[in-house]
Amino acid sequence: MSESGGISDLDKNRALADWLEWQLRRTRNRIRELEVEERQERRAHERAQAGHSWKIQPKRSRGTATLHRGDCSLTPQLGFINREEAIIALNEPDIEACRICHPETDLRAA
Repeated sequence: MSESGGISDLDKNRALADWLEWQLRRTRNRIRELEVEERQERRAHERAQAGHSWKIQPKRSRGTATLHRGDCSLTPQLGFINREEAIIALNEPDIEACRICHPETDLRAA
């Protein structure tokens, strides 16, 4: 305490330090929340992109290559191709459409 009965400089600085620590905790929590939201948005964007893309699974042994929808769960993470490339691929004799995800449905529509 100061002689005049007010708050001492030491107490003021302790109060300021407490408030700054509270602000820092709040800010760090908000950063964590925003990072989670950003990851969720990125995943949603990737899923949406996959839903409007296609991918080709290379042929295995004597089989044929297979065209899949981008979001088909039967294929490992492959690179995506666009609609025009998928239409061309579907017309190739050594590429067949996946019997599970039926990518040809979206390619023949519109």
